[in-house]
Amino acid sequence: MKKNDFYLLGSIIILIAVGFLLMQLFKNEGSRLIVTIDGKEYMSFYLNEDTTYKIEHDDGEWNTFEIRDGYVKMIDASCPDKLCVKQGKAHYTNERITCLPNGVVLEIFGGEESDLDAIAE
Repeated sequence: MKKNDFYLLGSIIILIAVGFLLMQLFKNEGSRLIVTIDGKEYMSFYLNEDTTYKIEHDDGEWNTFEIRDGYVKMIDASCPDKLCVKQGKAHYTNERITCLPNGVVLEIFGGEESDLDAIAE
């Protein structure tokens, strides 16, 4: 490798680091959880209300998630690999916890103001 190759590689690493830092600085805490099953909205919850909820599917499969202290976490699932349980907690806007075998997505959204469906005239 030549000297210029090292400069190029160093520049790319610095750009990636700056991008990562900017993403961390501009994260927004979410306030709502939207649960979708197979792409259709199933329920919504506020992250400031602690609760545990079990989703029971028609085929006998299930997912259980917990909302506590503004975070949501999948605590149990009937899927074989349990990757959704291993994903950990979600708290920030646009974070997701996904269980592909059961078709469940837990997605965090911002405050009520950002979730308006229509424009007021």
